[in-house]
Amino acid sequence: MAEIDIPPHLIELESTAWAEQEAGTLTVPTAAAVQQAITEHAAATPGLSRYALEAAVKRAVRHP
Repeated sequence: MAEIDIPPHLIELESTAWAEQEAGTLTVPTAAAVQQAITEHAAATPGLSRYALEAAVKRAVRHP
């Protein structure tokens, strides 16, 4: 699998969502913001699957 370049703002959003999820305080607006940012970045990057990007972001945040 090719290395996916993950913008820092996606790492920040997912980090916030992951911290909230671990604390049991994840909100719909936080989760929606992550999904929207991932979807927009994938759509703006030719050949990049939203699913592959989401998996890469989660891997980077949850399993550094």
